[in-house]
Amino acid sequence: MGRTALVTGIAGILFLVVGCAPDDADRNKDTVRRMIEAINARDFEVLDELVADDVHRHSGATPEVTVENLEQFKSFLRQDLAAVPDAQQEIHFMLAEDDRVAVYVTYRGTQRGQFGPFPPSNNSLELPFIGILRLEDGKIAEIWVEWDNLNALTQLGHFAPPAKTDTTPEAS
Repeated sequence: MGRTALVTGIAGILFLVVGCAPDDADRNKDTVRRMIEAINARDFEVLDELVADDVHRHSGATPEVTVENLEQFKSFLRQDLAAVPDAQQEIHFMLAEDDRVAVYVTYRGTQRGQFGPFPPSNNSLELPFIGILRLEDGKIAEIWVEWDNLNALTQLGHFAPPAKTDTTPEAS
């Protein structure tokens, strides 16, 4: 048996055992990567081929934001860019399993516009966040995203940094 036939045979067995082709995870990660690249490039038309029409976004960090379809998702992105026009997202790593991709990203930008109830601060932020995306039929169908709002609002100057406390034990 040749090497190619052996690899093909193992891939076939993995497909039967695991229930997905070995490259589904890579294909799903590529879709997520392309979505973030499109957002960074402000090319929202590309999102039509990457994101499902009935996409749902969930976030405890922004519980008042409703995203139940692609147009609402694009509207959310436009509002974010109105507040932080130079926003960029940098992917640090992605993990994929079955129909889900987890991604660890840093969001960077300068607040030049209204950010929810907060007026423009002209301050920059560098904010790590975690997202989990579920794909269906090759498109992003559901998004869970979380970040530390206090960290973001402190960097933007809307909250004072927490007071430093002396944690040195007192001498007896």
